[in-house]
Amino acid sequence: MSRQMKFVAFLMAGPTCHHHGMWRHPQTENRFLDPAFWETLARTLEAGRFDGFFFADALSFYNETIMARGGQMSLLDPVPLVAMMARATSRIGLGVTISTSFQQPYAIARVLSSLDALTAGRIAWNIVTSAIDQEAQFFGEETLLPRSERYDRAEEVLKVCLDLWTGWADGALVCDKKSGHFIDEAKMRRTEIAGQHVGARGVFTVPPSPQRHPVIMQAGSSPRGRDFAASYAELVFTLQHSLPDMQKFYVEMKGRVDKAGRNPDDCAILVSVDPIVGETQSIAREKQAYINDLVDPRLAIPFMSAHTGLDLSQYPIDKPISDIPAEAGSRGSFDVILQATKASNLTLGEAAKHFAISELCPQVVGTPENVADELQGFFENEGCDGFIVTPTEMPGSFEAFTRSVVPILQKRGLFRKEYPGSTLRETIRA
Repeated sequence: MSRQMKFVAFLMAGPTCHHHGMWRHPQTENRFLDPAFWETLARTLEAGRFDGFFFADALSFYNETIMARGGQMSLLDPVPLVAMMARATSRIGLGVTISTSFQQPYAIARVLSSLDALTAGRIAWNIVTSAIDQEAQFFGEETLLPRSERYDRAEEVLKVCLDLWTGWADGALVCDKKSGHFIDEAKMRRTEIAGQHVGARGVFTVPPSPQRHPVIMQAGSSPRGRDFAASYAELVFTLQHSLPDMQKFYVEMKGRVDKAGRNPDDCAILVSVDPIVGETQSIAREKQAYINDLVDPRLAIPFMSAHTGLDLSQYPIDKPISDIPAEAGSRGSFDVILQATKASNLTLGEAAKHFAISELCPQVVGTPENVADELQGFFENEGCDGFIVTPTEMPGSFEAFTRSVVPILQKRGLFRKEYPGSTLRETIRA
């Protein structure tokens, strides 16, 4: 079978995803507190044979402007949402974001492994390290660890989780009523890890799922983040502005995976796109202009500041963004912004407005055939292995995409018609 695309939907339990005008669109339902809304959305994505969906997360309101104006935020913890949506589906992958900066690895391993067991192997963990001090303050700390130490801790947390998850050998759970033998202790291994930041001692209590442990997903953009992803990630989520940027990242990331001693095919690179589908090209362009005009300009600078961990309000909005220093915060995120804006030499204000629209990712706009053509071009020209699909209205963006674009890609042999197996790992590696 020829190489096929992968699709993962980007979700947040709040008013926006990437696009900060989304909640203001007249067709957006804003039913983010309604269980039935999320269950129906999960069924829609599964009907479209998406590999999975994942919830990005924010542990705090980034700032008062974002809170007041309906910017990017999480109003709910993604873990119970995913558990609920799992009950409405049977094959689609289910991703949750959990930061490694605040919780102990045993707590992370236990909740994710429980979800993975109860969904028969459909869970992914999107690993983040957090970028703003407000999140640390909820956990009793004044500030985050320095940027380099955050990845040191993240690597320790992940290694402990992996050690816990692999403590059960096949056949360890006996559950033999006649003999009275429940667990074969000879097939159980203790975890004994004492790291600089975290550790764990004991026998892990959660039996493994059919995929053994959750799929690892990561979106680091800095050199350290890319090294981390190269060593561990099975799905890499990246924000790239154009096909040349995608191709450059793709080649560089696959090279890092190979250098880390892994098969590059075991790490899928997914680029973010915002599809806007219309009956005609002109209708689609009108829809794009309409939704983009709904972005509140008062959100732009505060949102980009929150995303990068930099206070950009201290700079004039007409200052070229390339002239702004970025020693603190999320260096990788700021580098992505610089890369996406360098060709146009955008000012801070211009870049922030674009960032609040799509985080500088491509808006793929046109008829279903136009959108399919553009995605096919990104894919076949080695820009990616697939796409993180982000909405501009909810749930309409996903309904239009699954009902009109997906069938075209299936007819072209570029996307599956059925799931290849029962676990997420089987799906992404098919």
